[in-house]
Amino acid sequence: MGFFDFLTSDIAIDLGTANTLIIHRDKIVVDEPSIIAIDKNSNKVLAIGKEAMNMHEKTHDNIKTIRPLKDGVIADFEAAEMMIKGMIKMIDLKKRSFMPSSHRMVICIPSGITEVEKRAVRDSAEHANAKEVYMIYEPIAAAIGTGIKIDEPVGSMIVDIGGGTTEIAVIALSGIVCDQSIRVAGDTFTKDILDYMRRQHNLLIGERSAEKVKIAIGSALTELEDAPEDYEIRGRDLMTGIPKVIKISYSEIAFALDKSVSKIEEAVLKALEISPPELSADIYDRGIYLTGGGAMLKGLDKRLALKTKLPIHIADDPLRAVVRGTGEALKNINSYRAVLMT
Repeated sequence: MGFFDFLTSDIAIDLGTANTLIIHRDKIVVDEPSIIAIDKNSNKVLAIGKEAMNMHEKTHDNIKTIRPLKDGVIADFEAAEMMIKGMIKMIDLKKRSFMPSSHRMVICIPSGITEVEKRAVRDSAEHANAKEVYMIYEPIAAAIGTGIKIDEPVGSMIVDIGGGTTEIAVIALSGIVCDQSIRVAGDTFTKDILDYMRRQHNLLIGERSAEKVKIAIGSALTELEDAPEDYEIRGRDLMTGIPKVIKISYSEIAFALDKSVSKIEEAVLKALEISPPELSADIYDRGIYLTGGGAMLKGLDKRLALKTKLPIHIADDPLRAVVRGTGEALKNINSYRAVLMT
């Protein structure tokens, strides 16, 4: 590592609906929920990331928590900017440096993004002191992060199930040959659990509780081999208005998530349907790669395997595959020129 490497402040950002991760000098330095807490009166940022997440849905009138991204794109421009700035500050705090903190940034974006949304990402990054902003499509970043050689004339299929979007892409020769981007993903699962508890058990729960349930016992199949324990879920009884606790099993959650998982299955089948036959042959040999937080849904790989009759591989540490790929593209920026957009 030369002296000049020490001076670079290049960063790779996976700006996700649910979590934002930042890589700096090959290390993941920030891994925080994409949420920010603001004082309504002064418009000052009170907390970012995990700290703001702990306040989420527990605030009084003077504090509001904002999730600046919705469905994989920036919904609240100002909040997104404050969040990116705050998270970049977190790196600078971890190592007091004598350099001006202007950065070269590689940010990943959903493949179904419009030009306007792309510009919102670029502007936010520039306002957060980026001197050069590069963008890379999420499925490509996920493929690089999974260790697939993307520049070869061989097709690989990636299914990246994030918080806001599920990105499905067939990749060959450093490009996306065909893709499906649907807005059914982790957040949809959380909402399904929330609605189900309200309908089925007359129990009102918050987003965070629903998220915890999803992580603990979320499942894509009603019957799993190594079944997780039943989970205690607390909330407010809609009949009496009094807080109460209910035990719930993974089969119930699988039933609640069934519709949304089917939508993902359909999108995967659609992507397989529109891919060129030569690439279909490659996919038959190599199977489908699952990344993103949604890949950790229990039994999802089995369910997709039953539906597509193809081998399904879950990336190791699927939550971080995209940011690892983005970091890799940043490190070898010249060899990945083909997949980076300015």
